[in-house]
Amino acid sequence: MYKRSTLHLAVLAALSLPAAASASFFEDIEVNGFLKNETAFFLKDGQKTGEAKTMLDDRHASAGEVMKFENSARFFVNGLLGEESSWHLDFNLICDSEGVNSDWQCHKNYTQNDWFREAYIDTSMGDISFRLGKQQVVWGSADGIKLLDIINPTDFREMAQNAMEDSRIPIWMVNAEMNVGDSGNLQFIVSENRKNVIPGLNDDGDQGHPFIMKGVDSITGEVNGFLHVTPALAGVAASFNAAAFGGMFGGVPSPAGLLPFAGMTVEGFAGIQVDAVTMPGAILLPGMPGYNPAVAMPGYYALNNIAQNGLAAGDPNANNNVTNLMSVYGPQVTQVNWNPAAPQSAFEYMPNATFATFNTFNTFNGASFVGATAVYEEDNPDTYEPNAGFRYRMSLENGLNFSVNYFYHYSANPEINMSWHDAVTGEKLTVQRATGVAVPGGIMPDISTNISVNQVPLDASANPLANPTILLRNAAGQYYGAFDPATGAFNANQNGVVMVMEESRSRVSSIGGSFDYGTQWGEVPVVIRGEFLYDHNEKQPVVDKLLLGIGDLTNALVMEDMDRFSYVLGVDITVMTNLLISGQFIQMINLDYVDDERTCTTQTGIRFDCSRYTADFSTVHMTNGLNQGWEYKEFYSLFLSKPFGESQLGRWNNIVMYEDGGGWWDRFDVEYSFTDEWIGSAEINLYWGDEDTTFGQFEESSNIQVGIKYIWE
Repeated sequence: MYKRSTLHLAVLAALSLPAAASASFFEDIEVNGFLKNETAFFLKDGQKTGEAKTMLDDRHASAGEVMKFENSARFFVNGLLGEESSWHLDFNLICDSEGVNSDWQCHKNYTQNDWFREAYIDTSMGDISFRLGKQQVVWGSADGIKLLDIINPTDFREMAQNAMEDSRIPIWMVNAEMNVGDSGNLQFIVSENRKNVIPGLNDDGDQGHPFIMKGVDSITGEVNGFLHVTPALAGVAASFNAAAFGGMFGGVPSPAGLLPFAGMTVEGFAGIQVDAVTMPGAILLPGMPGYNPAVAMPGYYALNNIAQNGLAAGDPNANNNVTNLMSVYGPQVTQVNWNPAAPQSAFEYMPNATFATFNTFNTFNGASFVGATAVYEEDNPDTYEPNAGFRYRMSLENGLNFSVNYFYHYSANPEINMSWHDAVTGEKLTVQRATGVAVPGGIMPDISTNISVNQVPLDASANPLANPTILLRNAAGQYYGAFDPATGAFNANQNGVVMVMEESRSRVSSIGGSFDYGTQWGEVPVVIRGEFLYDHNEKQPVVDKLLLGIGDLTNALVMEDMDRFSYVLGVDITVMTNLLISGQFIQMINLDYVDDERTCTTQTGIRFDCSRYTADFSTVHMTNGLNQGWEYKEFYSLFLSKPFGESQLGRWNNIVMYEDGGGWWDRFDVEYSFTDEWIGSAEINLYWGDEDTTFGQFEESSNIQVGIKYIWE
């Protein structure tokens, strides 16, 4: 059931009381608005992040294809409440026929397409003025990027292309202001908490959306997202468990399935040569052109065969080249790359995972082995837990204006945490890293051991008994998996496990300020400005490739606390005939940056990076080595704006932004008033540069837009 927040209801009550008490509520009403169409087209051929449905799917948008066909009817309704108060409503009936699903087409609450956009009353009590209702409050003024502007969440459906007054999401709040002295102003804000709208960050994944970030695709993407990769890995694990139990490894059935294979790792299998003596032909490549059962072949061919095809035709555990388990480049199982030193696929990131670990993530239902599942859940804070803060502004006689800001709030950026749960009871399970113990015919996980991260060996080739197997157990001490590691027999606990990707948000304290100072450089007017923000207890994604290398997924990809200091310095000058030139330098400093370098060795002697580090949220992806983030991230921007035409009825704007790492974004837009009622517009957005940067990853989403607006009063 939908539950309105306490703040929401309180503000609605405040809005309704004056209306009920005043007969003049429906008098002196003014209504105006506009009708608008915006149509956008892709400028380039190419596949966008998250667009593919399989590893071999080459579908893509073509240059000239429609990206957006958006029509809107905007209504602004204003009225008076007596002599001291007024009210305002903003309705935006908007639909985009090109939206990838219903969430991106027409109305959706708390997005850019929320039809009920604003509703507030302006009133006063003594020296205090109030704006009560659904609204947006602007604290920052940086070009092209939000720094101090943290009161309202943002809809990133078109990255940073939309005007901020459109992408900013209005929320319910109490906004109180009072003047202090001759030139001071104090503002208090109490608002509901809402999150940013980020394409793909939901259980649907929004496949085909033009602005899905690589970091989001790593979470929910159909091919590269761990939401889908995890159950696919578990399916392969189930196939291997069935193969071991059926005697497909060396022809000797294993009554304990994969449990006695704690001494063999993924690379220990994939990195060797296998033949029909090692493995029966059925598990290798019969039917492959040139196949000879007497000739050895790379183990990763066999791994890919089992991963993609399962153990028999129609195997439900077969991946069928859908998710990124192996770096395939064609439909044949030999069309695959394997290089744990430069991983591009899930198995390449887990070279030191033992085969006994595979047992943990599947069950036996009496007829077949079944893999684990994964779900995406939301556990966001209740909206009745408000955000609150204040801003003090002052102007000095020398022309310096400054502000001091504080906001105690839930972060608008969701964090994603992964954990294993009992698929039936929902109980959160404990991860155990068990070393091996020698048994007749193999090595079993020793359930009496549970090593820490620092005890995980960097060299998997040194001692097979030291390589940890990942086990899961509940509070009662029961283990999970098709075979019980405590007994070596079929597990009486057949509940199975599910990996939960939980979206949540944490409390953040933000302290900041701004300044601007107007002066003259000769005949040229100049404004020097800046914004500063210190965020305490934000979250950052941290990757531990050592743990990922042994298959400890939920501890390898975690969110950790971070303090961050960000600032922007800008200079605005006006030259020639009203040409505004604005330059900015933006820097974001991660004060809790993680960068612990480590090098590991596989069972076959391959050295690979197993560092622990802060990942780049926007671009971290299996195809780029799980991209590392920046301790000091810098942006540079240049903004130009100039009116043109008779009576300056038109205006053009151009902003160019460059980011560390080589990413670029350029937006050029122009608007012209043909009459008092008709306004035309055009806009081009170009993205280019390194594909593993925030801007560069959207090169294939470069677009041109045209629009027409009819204003009525």
